[in-house]
Amino acid sequence: MLESRWRIRGGVVTWGDHPLLMGIVNVTPDSFSDGGRFLEPQAALDQALRLAEEGADILDIGGESTRPGAEPVPADEELRRVLPVIERLADRLPLPISIDTTKAAVARAALQAGAVIVNDVSGLRADREMAATVRDHGAGLCLMHMRGNPRTMQSLARYQNVVEEVLAELRRTLDAAIAAGIDAEAVVVDPGLGFAKTPEHNWQLLAQIRRFRELGRPILVGHSRKRFLREMVGDDSAALRRATAGLAIVLAAAGVRILRVHDVGLVRRALSLPPA
Repeated sequence: MLESRWRIRGGVVTWGDHPLLMGIVNVTPDSFSDGGRFLEPQAALDQALRLAEEGADILDIGGESTRPGAEPVPADEELRRVLPVIERLADRLPLPISIDTTKAAVARAALQAGAVIVNDVSGLRADREMAATVRDHGAGLCLMHMRGNPRTMQSLARYQNVVEEVLAELRRTLDAAIAAGIDAEAVVVDPGLGFAKTPEHNWQLLAQIRRFRELGRPILVGHSRKRFLREMVGDDSAALRRATAGLAIVLAAAGVRILRVHDVGLVRRALSLPPA
C-alpha cells in the first residue's frame, strides 16, 4: 500500500501499531498555546529534549506563529530563532527533525543544519521556491491544506461541503508537488484543522478523516490544544490536554499515521491503553 511508508531525507519511515508522534517546539513569542515559553534557544532545546524523553518520534521546530491573525516574521528572524535549536538537536538526538516554515530560505538553511522534513502549512503556495528546495534536498514533506494565510484564512472558511472541497484542494496540491518533481512517497497530507476552518468544519473533517486515505499518502493531523477543543471543554488546561489525548485515540483507530502534539507523554500513554 502506498501509504505504508514515508520517505524522508536519509531514510524511510514505517509504522507499527500506533501513529508517530510529532512533538511541537514553537520558538516564537506568539503561538496560540505556548507562545513565549520556548523563545530562547536553550529553553527550546530543553523542551525538545523533554519531548524526546517522553517518546516523540519526530520533533517539529517552528519560528513563526501560524495562529489566526498572526503577522509574518522576516526570514532572518525566523532563522535566528530556529537554527541554533536545530543544530544542537541534530548533534544530540537521532530523531528526525522537521522545520515548520513556509519560506524556502528557512527550509534550505534548516535542512543544511540537520532537519530532514519540511512542514509547510501553506501547501507550497507561499514561496515558489519551496517545491524545488524540498525536491533538491530529498526532504520529507508535510503538505497541509489552508486557504489564504494566517491573517486572512478565517475569512475564507466558506464551504458547501468541507470534506469534499478540502479533499479536492489537497489532491490538487499533492498533484502539483509531484509535478514539481517531489517523490510521492516523500509526502504526508494534513487536512489543516483550524486553518480556514470553523470549529464545525473541524469536526466534520474529523468525522470523515478516513476519506483522506483516498489520497494514497499517510495522514497527519494537528489537533493538539486547538480552539475547537477548547470550545468543547473550556479553558481548563488539564481538560484540554485530556481532550487532545482522547481524540488521539480516535484518530489512531481511524488510521491517522502522524499526530502533531504538544503533550507527547500524555498522548503516548493514552495510545498505549488496552482496548476497552
